[in-house]
Amino acid sequence: MTSWVLHVDMDQFLAAVEIQRHPELAGKPVVVGGRGDPTERAVVSTASYEAREFGIRSGMALKIAVKRCPDAIFLPVDFPVYEAVSAKVMQALRDFPGAVVEVLGWDEAFMGLTADDPVVAARAVQDAVHAATGLDCSVGIGDTKVRAKVATDFGKPAGVFQLTRDNWLDVMGDRPVKALWGVGPQTSKRLERHDIRTVRELAAASDELLATEFGPNTGPHIGRLGRGAGSATVDDTPWIARAHGHETTYQQDLVTPDEIRAALGELAALIEKDMRREERPCQRVHLKIRFAPFFTFTRVRKLAEPTYDPTVIADTAFALYTKLSDDRPVRLLGIRGEMVPPEGGYDAPRTHGRRGGP
Repeated sequence: MTSWVLHVDMDQFLAAVEIQRHPELAGKPVVVGGRGDPTERAVVSTASYEAREFGIRSGMALKIAVKRCPDAIFLPVDFPVYEAVSAKVMQALRDFPGAVVEVLGWDEAFMGLTADDPVVAARAVQDAVHAATGLDCSVGIGDTKVRAKVATDFGKPAGVFQLTRDNWLDVMGDRPVKALWGVGPQTSKRLERHDIRTVRELAAASDELLATEFGPNTGPHIGRLGRGAGSATVDDTPWIARAHGHETTYQQDLVTPDEIRAALGELAALIEKDMRREERPCQRVHLKIRFAPFFTFTRVRKLAEPTYDPTVIADTAFALYTKLSDDRPVRLLGIRGEMVPPEGGYDAPRTHGRRGGP
């Protein structure tokens, strides 16, 4: 038997959960995001396939989404419900015979399996998830994580697709490099400077050329993405967070220093609770700030000594803000508290934590 990597991705996850809760929404354009009010400042978390036909995508402002589809049904994000369903999904994967599961988020995971026929195994995984949740998932099959992850999109919705070294370039060769997992718009533009536009061209590029553009480690890594190469090891070691953060988009702009200071204090209090659960104090404070209409800056400062004190964290964030010397109204604030490493470092054996989901 052969070892395979499966990438399991829930179809339109948040929208699917809402449709399951409200069957009358089946077949309708459903958008989940914010408080479900498209007049407020918030973004789309998930859109149903019917809503996607109108060009609505995750990360899009709700105000734009409602313009594209005035008849769409907008629903608020309900984190506890989604987390409960996610837990059932991941448990179904872990209970699958012989599986090793690496959780990527609350709606996707890698599975390591040994099987003579990986398609049959993938169908069995889909059946197990559906039996546990009543929801559909798509499964990508690969001989590496990269190929499994990319394959999933070809299987959506509720399908199975397989990519290996034998058919990688046949399927992906003529596609743009931004179709690759891990290659974003900026990387794509930088590759284009070297006349590298397709996956096939990237796969043929030399490590020397890529290292010159992206650095000695990142360059060859991008080249491996073009070939679909990389690790085939699925790691079920629980993940340990390096930081905790919270951010808020304000319905009314913050216009005075006192309003901004108070808002940072609220965010710092939330971060303190997260860090105390980890039992690791903050050593660096990261500030994210978005001025109206849409100018975003990030700044970071190392603390003199690690602390849980939300006042110190908030004051540090406020100092980073004041150093910007920008008095424009603020529409978003975020603080990220980077914690001290756990005993033994992040590569030590782990017994707790999670990777972005249950």
